[in-house]
Amino acid sequence: MKRLLMAVDRASTALGHLFAWLIIVLTALIAWEVFSRYVLNNPHDWTLDAQIMLYGTLFMMAGAYTLAKNGHVRGDVLYGFFEPRTQAALDLGLYILFFLPGIVALTWAGWTFGNESLAIRESTFSATPLPLYPFKFVIPVAGFMLLMQGLVEIVRCIQCLQTGEWPSREADVEEVDVEKLKEMVHAEDVSNIAAPKAATPGAAS
Repeated sequence: MKRLLMAVDRASTALGHLFAWLIIVLTALIAWEVFSRYVLNNPHDWTLDAQIMLYGTLFMMAGAYTLAKNGHVRGDVLYGFFEPRTQAALDLGLYILFFLPGIVALTWAGWTFGNESLAIRESTFSATPLPLYPFKFVIPVAGFMLLMQGLVEIVRCIQCLQTGEWPSREADVEEVDVEKLKEMVHAEDVSNIAAPKAATPGAAS
């Protein structure tokens, strides 16, 4: 079971890493269009549509990755003070009541939208139209990956209810290595406690 959970985690992580490169493409496209518009006086009507589709793809495909890293924002400020079993029970209820119906509906509707768009070869309304149907198929793909990751999280909740501890996750890089910072702070505290204070000149003899 753990191998299966980690396999889904790895798949979500790999997709997140892959589609993260779209931010480089998006940045380059915007920079090129600004240069073309204001320096070369040669604007392009299709770049705004391309930017919107690239950003939408990046945003949608980051969902499963963020869920795999437990990175979604929580609105409950008390959640962090709960015991793991209480957190798992709360998460499990929310996954069943809200997450599963919403993501299933998103995936089903996205598949319908994608097929309808493909049938009419839908494109943007700019003077230089771009094909829209490939990007509409991003919706069901992202929904399916989010659904798979959500099922993994449900299994994790059940395991936490049984053991009282959260199961491990696939490790990934962070902007700040929190654990190393904790180790550094703890090491400094220990050294400050262990080191004797130097005698002050002129102290009582």
